[in-house]
Amino acid sequence: MSDLKLGFPGISLIDDGAAAAAPLARPAAALTEGGHHPIAIVGSGPSGLTAAIYAARAGLRPLVVAGYAPGGQLMLTSEVENFPGFPDGILGPELMGRMRDQAARFGTEIVDADLVSVDLSARPFRLSTSSTAWTADALIVATGASALWLGLESETRLRGKGVSACATCDGFFFRDRKVAVVGGGDTALEEASYLTRFASEVVLIHRRDSFRASRIMVDRAQENPKIRMILETEIAEVLGETAVTGLRLRSTRTGEEQVEPLDGLFVAIGYRPNTELFRERLEVDEKGYLVVRDETSSAVEGVFIAGDVHDHRYRQAITAAADGCKAAIDAERWLEARAHGADPR
Repeated sequence: MSDLKLGFPGISLIDDGAAAAAPLARPAAALTEGGHHPIAIVGSGPSGLTAAIYAARAGLRPLVVAGYAPGGQLMLTSEVENFPGFPDGILGPELMGRMRDQAARFGTEIVDADLVSVDLSARPFRLSTSSTAWTADALIVATGASALWLGLESETRLRGKGVSACATCDGFFFRDRKVAVVGGGDTALEEASYLTRFASEVVLIHRRDSFRASRIMVDRAQENPKIRMILETEIAEVLGETAVTGLRLRSTRTGEEQVEPLDGLFVAIGYRPNTELFRERLEVDEKGYLVVRDETSSAVEGVFIAGDVHDHRYRQAITAAADGCKAAIDAERWLEARAHGADPR
């Protein structure tokens, strides 16, 4: 296990598969008052840290409640080659460490703890961890979305070593190799089709006897000579010690097992937006993602939204960062208008 910390207390390059967030218990009665900030940001992925950089450079003294597992999904990504400015690529945790250092350089206060309570019923807004409470005039929600995983020990151990949840991010590394995609919805079939640009063969695995994806997506996959489908089958184990070498598959109908040699596994069984603390006050869509109004605004005046917590279309680090920039600028303008007695809307 690497001891490289990259600016994240308690975080190494190896993910242990633990839950991303602590249970949402209510805070204790006696909390330390952490003070007031013009702007608070919840989340420390590309959107949250980019928002912090912009807000800090504007002199807004932002507070970032980063969580106990800070850095977002890039902390589970090995090589990032599609983020501008790094022609030789960069490790995901290193990229997030640099963003964090940049935000701190301009005066951002970063707290590595989970938010357990937020009160948006009145301004200033009140945010609490299990030990400390702060108030803020404006809030940026950048809590992201978490990929759903199969829950296998071997899958967790090999994340970033052949196991991925993002074909757009990692497909390039599997040129002329055989890979698998697991899932039965549109996302899984889109990932499988995308991977045929690089892989020599894509094995599409689904536990049921038919796909829940749209008919057009199924037809396209069936017509693609690089895609082979294995239905009524689940993954029992991801094989390999230091890299993926294959899958042990189990029939959901007969229980019979077989080994499928391959070099990579893409898990495409969905995402869970991290919106639990905000659903009572902010609008969510049918998939549970926050609803954005006018670029970054929300249903609550003074609350802004950025990144994958609302974006279930692109889910890229660069688009999340762009969202963070927009949210910070919108929040700054809202605060300025409010300070001068103008209608901030």
